[in-house]
Amino acid sequence: MPFKFQVESDEAHFWLNGYVNKQNCRIWSEANPQVYVETPLHPEKLTVWCALWAGGIIGPYFFKNDEGHNVTVNGDLYRAMITNFFIPELNNHGVQELWFQQDGATCHTARATIDLLKDTFGDHLISRFGPVNWPPRSCDLTPLDYFL
Repeated sequence: MPFKFQVESDEAHFWLNGYVNKQNCRIWSEANPQVYVETPLHPEKLTVWCALWAGGIIGPYFFKNDEGHNVTVNGDLYRAMITNFFIPELNNHGVQELWFQQDGATCHTARATIDLLKDTFGDHLISRFGPVNWPPRSCDLTPLDYFL
């Protein structure tokens, strides 16, 4: 009998100018340094996707265009990654039945993306607009934000 696994996925941006995204990073101090750091409006960044499951980590996958330049994720790039990278990786690991979970980012919830994921995972999709709705801001559903 095949095992059932839950796979959780997400992306993160890494700015190449040294800026740190403080969304999930908190630094506590007794003093308020009142530091002002000027950053460019659109600094170069690298977007990385990973998935976490009981068998380990799938990825990283770096989003780049055909010329090899870093790009921001859109629905077309996300679907291409799912089709050309993620599903083959699952097949390489011999995973036959799993629950796939993603957050409510626009590229994840575009109609064409949800259709692809429903065709691939059926009712085992936890996502906004999916068969099982993703509960936003649930601390037990964000291990990639805090672990990886």
